[in-house]
Amino acid sequence: MIPKNHPRYNSLILREKIKNAYKLGYLADSGMIAHGRGEAFDYLIGEKTSDNSKIAIEASVAMILLAENPVLSVNGNTTALVIDDIIKLAKEINGKIEINLFYRTKERVDIIANLFKEKGWENILGTNNDELLHINNIESPRSTASKNGIYNADVVLVPLEDGDRAEILVNSRKKVISIDLNPMSRTSKKSTISIIDNVTRVIPSMIEIAKNLKNKDKDYLKEIVNNFSNEDNLKGSLKTIDLVKGKYK
Repeated sequence: MIPKNHPRYNSLILREKIKNAYKLGYLADSGMIAHGRGEAFDYLIGEKTSDNSKIAIEASVAMILLAENPVLSVNGNTTALVIDDIIKLAKEINGKIEINLFYRTKERVDIIANLFKEKGWENILGTNNDELLHINNIESPRSTASKNGIYNADVVLVPLEDGDRAEILVNSRKKVISIDLNPMSRTSKKSTISIIDNVTRVIPSMIEIAKNLKNKDKDYLKEIVNNFSNEDNLKGSLKTIDLVKGKYK
């Protein structure tokens, strides 16, 4: 039992979720390493959403609302940390949810699919029974994509992504929105929009912004997207890290 007055309460709760996901069998052991790496970068950005990340989040939502076939890609970490919020976001933006795992096994896919169904999301894509197609040039199990989902998506949200797939999806003329705490990662550098923040803060923020933006006209949304620069966004994230580091000198 973690006391709520513990100075690292929120961080420890997230660790418990990751640990339990591993015990339940749908998170690979490397997923725990990925979470720890992300937590280290979260320290570096001050464990809060920066101003430039707020701009990136708004631009991401606008881009998704302009999309014809937006898809939210989920893996074990995302499922463990924000399954409820992912479902809420999908409903808010009228989007799809697709399972995509680097360490894909039938068992992990089935567990994640059942977790979403237990939460009331029946039409989960990327399952073992789905019509999966192969995305060329991805040399991992993540090359599979649902015909009705990522394969034919125009915008893909990829929380906690690996860089090779992000790059190839962009090369396939898809717009990729990544959530990655490391602004220097290949994923962040190759994505159309890179949100440098913790997924547990980003998805709830996206839900609230979507509620506000979904009634705006397309020209308003296009202006938000067109005014966004991912290059400036990444530079701003690095400046945020420098400012946080400067507080401890």
